[in-house]
Amino acid sequence: MSSTEDLDYPQIILQYSSGFLVSKVMFTACELGVFDLLLESGEPLSSDAIAVRLGTSTTGMERLLDACVGLKLLTVELTQEGALYRNTEISNIYLTKSSPKSQYHIMMYYSDTVYLCWHYLADAVREGRNQYERAFGISSKDPFGAMYRSEEEMLKFMAGQNSVWSICGRDVLAAFDLSPFSHIYDLGGGGGALAQECVSLYPNSTVTIYDLSEVVQMAKEQFVPPEEHRIAFHEGDFFNDSIPEAELYILSKILHDWDDDKCRQLLAKVYKACKPG
Repeated sequence: MSSTEDLDYPQIILQYSSGFLVSKVMFTACELGVFDLLLESGEPLSSDAIAVRLGTSTTGMERLLDACVGLKLLTVELTQEGALYRNTEISNIYLTKSSPKSQYHIMMYYSDTVYLCWHYLADAVREGRNQYERAFGISSKDPFGAMYRSEEEMLKFMAGQNSVWSICGRDVLAAFDLSPFSHIYDLGGGGGALAQECVSLYPNSTVTIYDLSEVVQMAKEQFVPPEEHRIAFHEGDFFNDSIPEAELYILSKILHDWDDDKCRQLLAKVYKACKPG
């Protein structure tokens, strides 16, 4: 390990303090459609051409593009006609909407929702609670009531969660051999991306997505194809309603939402419901 003399503490502090700028540059380029346009064009474009096609100012776009170059999200080629920009491989894979591994939706959720809540981090530390009420004027007693405050917000959140599983879902499900389990319940399964990965990896299994009524309806309409008969749905609140018997229960990104007492309550219900073995 390096000695403290080897560390450039002023530079480290500057990097930390400007970290929010890095995030917002990436979020903004995603929101404006920079990466999608460059992918669709099939050729590098000038900042003027990008600005015209996306309806932005030329100066603002040039600065945004150069910032993306600095973050290695874009590359630039200097020609006699001027600077021409193109996506990097990382941007094509993760930041364009059409990519199978796209993280666009989770980026938009972070930008429009999570980012605003983190603005009130000092208040969260003082009060010991999330900041939806201060950020959006909605009670934070029910965290998902705040997160699902509109159909648009619900769709954004569910699409974002799905996009995360496009990167690591198969690896998570393949970490252990789950083929012996034919009847699986995905508690809080949301948009069903993990359920779809599960039935793809273990075709003899069926997965039931257990979630709130409005979430189930959105999943049926937007995310899970009706011809996928290996995925079923169960509408309910797993704290207040019964949990049906199954051979395996998946709790993915669930327990971190709740305090210890709520987690014990939920895990005890799962334990009682689970079939032997």
